[in-house]
Amino acid sequence: MQTKVLPLLILMLAAGLLTLLANGRAAAQVPSSGQLVRLAKLEIHPAELERYRAALKEEIENSLRLEPGVLTLYAVAEKANPTRITILEIYASHEAYQAHLLTPHFRKYKNGTQAMVKSLELVETDPLVPAVQVKQ
Repeated sequence: MQTKVLPLLILMLAAGLLTLLANGRAAAQVPSSGQLVRLAKLEIHPAELERYRAALKEEIENSLRLEPGVLTLYAVAEKANPTRITILEIYASHEAYQAHLLTPHFRKYKNGTQAMVKSLELVETDPLVPAVQVKQ
């Protein structure tokens, strides 16, 4: 199982960086040690999957549009088990993450999806190549 996780994490990190490029969102020149990078691993109740995905899409779009400290939120679902969702989260700082938790759009998402989520695991990470910068 461990051998399947590492390629997925590498793919997700690359996808997150590509999303930043595609959206024209460049990371502020924040030292990498100040960024908060983590994975949110969720399992959604199958009957709630479509409603959850709609709520997640709305929350991600609002966060990226309204919060300069949210550098990326990139969600993927496992092909073999689409109720398992992983979100790559990159914030400019711990303070940006704390501010994100207080926003109306995040609170709407969290309160509205709480019963849809079977399980949630937050995985703190250390970037392996922290000096990589997103092009503008």
